[in-house]
Amino acid sequence: MNRQTFAFCLLPFVFCLLSACGKPAEEEKPKPVVAVKVAKAEVSQIRLTLKAPATIWPREQANISARITAPIRDMRVKKGDSVSKDQVLAVLENRDILAQRQEAVAAVADAEATLQKTMSGSLPTDVERARGEVERAQAALNQMQRVYERRAALFKEGAIPERDLLQSQTDLAQARTNYEVAKKSLELLMTQTGEKDIAIARSRVAQARARLAAVEAQLKFTELRSPFAGTVTEQLQYPGDMAQPGSPTFTIMDLAIVNARAQVPETDVMRLRKGQACDFVSADAPEAGSGGRVTVINKSVDPQRRTVEVWCEIPNAGSKLRGNIFGETNFLIGSSSGVVVPQSAVQFNEGTRTGSVMVVDAKKIAHKKDIEAGDVRDGKVQIVKGLSAGETVVVEGGYGLPDGAQVTFGEAEK
Repeated sequence: MNRQTFAFCLLPFVFCLLSACGKPAEEEKPKPVVAVKVAKAEVSQIRLTLKAPATIWPREQANISARITAPIRDMRVKKGDSVSKDQVLAVLENRDILAQRQEAVAAVADAEATLQKTMSGSLPTDVERARGEVERAQAALNQMQRVYERRAALFKEGAIPERDLLQSQTDLAQARTNYEVAKKSLELLMTQTGEKDIAIARSRVAQARARLAAVEAQLKFTELRSPFAGTVTEQLQYPGDMAQPGSPTFTIMDLAIVNARAQVPETDVMRLRKGQACDFVSADAPEAGSGGRVTVINKSVDPQRRTVEVWCEIPNAGSKLRGNIFGETNFLIGSSSGVVVPQSAVQFNEGTRTGSVMVVDAKKIAHKKDIEAGDVRDGKVQIVKGLSAGETVVVEGGYGLPDGAQVTFGEAEK
């Protein structure tokens, strides 16, 4: 073998050593495998609901204002406190009214004493004079009676003429008439004077008592009280401020039962009825709903928004729902079958009903899928669009998991 032939045979060997026949300098690193927990998307009974924006209103609400103008002396509650019915919330300056009350109490005592004195028989001078006239008339009558009786006896004996007897009869009749007139005058004077004086005395007692009642009412007005049990949601004045009618000092809300006042499009309101099941979901906590019943369906349509106001009355134990919060009311109008997944499988886009889930294929590769969700209830999310029944979704360990990641199932695999 010549040199040229040897060199030709050696070239393939050298090329093999330098390229294909040798091992690569670095081997490819294996992809990490992420342990996750999964569940199957399944078909379940789904509520069909009519959704409408709503605001929470208390069952009762009152702005507490003073009925008189006076400085606030003592503030008994503050914003956020729970209060009972008729509880004193604040006390106004009342020393001047207390003095008026003492004066009114004394006036009542004086009027009652005067009435008692009048009713006990204290009569005017005219009555006493009339009583004296009666006594004189009776004495004259008695005297004329004795004179007549003597002359009648003498006339029978023939000792006096008949004209003397007739004169005695005339005098007796005159005395009797004078007595009757004096007696009637006394009776009339006593009746009229007594009733009039008593009526005047009673009227003065009534006036004094009315004045006392007015002062006591003014005294009660110096206490601001809660008209019902509830919560102080607003405090607009403080000790030293001048309370006056028309300027609220507190706002009280009864949140034991609340109304979600929803604005339902007029085209959909015919699907609702009183007593229908409904719930409210606040905008800041879409996963937590509070159930209730429809109590009011307004008979008027808002001419600007073309909506009808519908009230969903909700028991609110513990005041979980706060007054004036905004959210969405769901009215139950039926049910149907649909796809649901555990709530932990869905990553919602903030403030929306859209989001994504991580779906695991047969090779245990995770893929991100965009979905559109419906109701969220009892830890389950209704999937309206983007997912089919039977698909495997990641329920734990999916946050931040990249698309195409290799996964392995933990003990909680379903």
